[in-house]
Amino acid sequence: MNTDEVQRLQSLATWGTVSYVLHLIVAVGALVPGAQISPLLLLVALVLDLVKRGEAAGTWHASHFRWRIRTVLIAAALYLLTLPLWFLLVIPGWIAWLAISVWFLYRIISGLMNLNKGLPMETSA
Repeated sequence: MNTDEVQRLQSLATWGTVSYVLHLIVAVGALVPGAQISPLLLLVALVLDLVKRGEAAGTWHASHFRWRIRTVLIAAALYLLTLPLWFLLVIPGWIAWLAISVWFLYRIISGLMNLNKGLPMETSA
C-alpha cells in the first residue's frame, strides 16, 4: 500500500470515528429525557456520512458509512411509524421510542467497536 492510500484510510477512520461519536451522543441523548440537541447532531452526522461515503468506495470503510446511514434512516422511519402512539396513549409511545432508541444505541456501539477493530460491518441492514 502506498502512502496516499494509507493516509486515505486513516482519514476515513478519523471521519468514521467522529461520525460514530456524534451518533453515540444522539443515541445516549435519545435515552435521556430533555436532551434536545440530539436532532441537530444527528443531521450533522448524517450529512457528514453522505458527503464522505464516496471517498470510502472500494474500502472496508464503505460498509460503516452504509451502516450509519441505514441506521439513521431506519430509526427515522420507525419513529415516524410509531408517532401516532403518542397521540393515542403516551405510555405505548414512550415504550416504542425507548425500544427504537436502544436499538439505535446498539447499532452505533457495535459499529464503533468494529471500526476500532478494523473490521467491516455486515452487508445487511
